[in-house]
Amino acid sequence: MKRLYKGSLIILSTAILAGCGMFKSEVDETKGWAPAKLYDSARESVRDGEWKAARRYLGAIQGRHPYSPYAQQALIDLAYVNWKDDDIDQSRAAIDRFLALYPNHPNTDYMLYLKGMLTFTPPSSFLSSYTGQDPSERDPKGLRQSYQAFKELVDRYPESRYANDARLRLTWLVSTIADSEANIAQYYYTRHGYIAAINRAQGVLRDFSGVTAAEKALYIMMKSYEALDMTQEAADTKRILDHNFPDSKYYTYGIEGERSWTDFFTPKSWFK
Repeated sequence: MKRLYKGSLIILSTAILAGCGMFKSEVDETKGWAPAKLYDSARESVRDGEWKAARRYLGAIQGRHPYSPYAQQALIDLAYVNWKDDDIDQSRAAIDRFLALYPNHPNTDYMLYLKGMLTFTPPSSFLSSYTGQDPSERDPKGLRQSYQAFKELVDRYPESRYANDARLRLTWLVSTIADSEANIAQYYYTRHGYIAAINRAQGVLRDFSGVTAAEKALYIMMKSYEALDMTQEAADTKRILDHNFPDSKYYTYGIEGERSWTDFFTPKSWFK
């Protein structure tokens, strides 16, 4: 019995020791590294497209050496690396932290540009209006966030090397967001939600100047007022439509038939 008891103790001790080995913490190879070595390793990882490794090195600089000369640049690079690794939330967090800590930094214009790029994605599902998808489910929140960042960039740094490109993107964003709002107005109109259609169409006219979507918005407003028997409002809207778009295509094709079959393959607001 004693031999059996001793044997059990040996087995139990061996199991405990093996278990401890299983939970041994992983050795951090970067422990004790100087910020310069961490940054060089991060840059090498960026060149190789190894985003997770780069994030680890840059995060180590931020955590261990927050007051080193490399800390500011590490935060800039961390925002870029997270963006390239499709971690938009972490990239935005790094950008916002940088802008809060260093509002007058020479690279503030770049960080605003990068912030605009985070959610600047030309529409890949431009056929959604033909597939029956509810446009109201495609709230252009990300496009509006891009607009705000690019707008701040060109307002604060009109001579920045990024300003001209930001202006081009702003032009595209204004047109695209206005189109989206007009499409939502159309969605409500075709489902007899005339008040909602009018409100959306009015938003296009109020918030966006000189956009092609204004023609569609005015036509939807006019037809919605007619459907509600609001004859005076319909007549007033028609006068505005006729004044600005005397040969409006919507009089000929209506809302549903405004595009030809070729538009399925030629998105009208594709960014180049």
